[in-house]
Amino acid sequence: MKHLIVALIAVFLSLPTFAQKPIKLAIAGLSHGHVDWIFNRKEKSDIRLVGIYETNKELIDRYAERYGLDRALFFTDLDEMLDQVAPDAVSAFGAISEHITVVRACAPKRIHVMVEKPLATNFADAKEIQQLAQKNNIHVLTNFETSWYSSNQHVNKLLQEGQLGEIRKVMVNDGHQGPKEIGVSEEFLEILTDPRKNGAGALVDFGCYGANLMTWLLKGERPISVTAVTHQNKPQIYKEVDDEASIILQYPKAQCIIQASWNWPFSRKDMEVYGDNGYAIAVNATNVRQRLQENSKEQHLKLDSRPAPFDDPFSLLGAVVNNQLKPEEYRMYGLDINVTVVEILEAAIQSAKQNKTIYLD
Repeated sequence: MKHLIVALIAVFLSLPTFAQKPIKLAIAGLSHGHVDWIFNRKEKSDIRLVGIYETNKELIDRYAERYGLDRALFFTDLDEMLDQVAPDAVSAFGAISEHITVVRACAPKRIHVMVEKPLATNFADAKEIQQLAQKNNIHVLTNFETSWYSSNQHVNKLLQEGQLGEIRKVMVNDGHQGPKEIGVSEEFLEILTDPRKNGAGALVDFGCYGANLMTWLLKGERPISVTAVTHQNKPQIYKEVDDEASIILQYPKAQCIIQASWNWPFSRKDMEVYGDNGYAIAVNATNVRQRLQENSKEQHLKLDSRPAPFDDPFSLLGAVVNNQLKPEEYRMYGLDINVTVVEILEAAIQSAKQNKTIYLD
């Protein structure tokens, strides 16, 4: 019996503790196409939805009916919702330009925030968000789908272990056929095609992934320069924003080429990392091709998906709020990486407009 008790204690201590305490979560905005995720995870109990802020009555009615939501959850005033429901965290699902407004409301109340990628539409807003977070001791996380990919984690592990050598070139390809072509909602399409709300078109929508990954791989290092070329292949659809963008980030000994497009024949999110010893290619979320030495053959790996809480942004948010993760475990989501991402995107927008390379201070 004694041995059985000891064994049971050992098993208990080895179990993950990520879902110990559900956090109270409120939603700010329903116009972003990724918001449906929160309503389609009822099998998980790590968060409790306590409020939804939205001013568009049509959206309120649509989501209330689609998911059978209690009308008492909805508020048309952000501060009123925060005061009444006192959430632990808020997840922002409005335009990127509205992220600063949400953080300004939440930070003084010590409410953590998670936003959809990228952090902000401009560097000034990103810096203000960082200052508000530091002053009020809150987390502000940025959710990137590629943060969940076990393939990207594997490639970074190879890099940090020295198996690839020193980075020389990285190529990141992200995009799909176009937001209208894949059928996003009218509200989401209106955000994505408005440069005031989204910052740019494909350059921001998909260029942010490469900026996030490269900054993470280089442990926060900023590029020396940013060069970008954009184009409108479909001006009849995307009148005010680019639908095609290529961005070159130059570092002292490395270069990153980011290809962001609303013109791919199908959706893709992949990354190629070349070091001076070998290379590794994250083909998709769980598949990797790698060749670590010149005299070795290319290997094809099929990886498992990442375990909880790294398989779901809301689970990760709950784990961070409950202090169950070390900072390095969620650094891809953190402010030190994502403020730099916005700096890169702003420089890329300037580069494309001015038709010249932008050098960072």
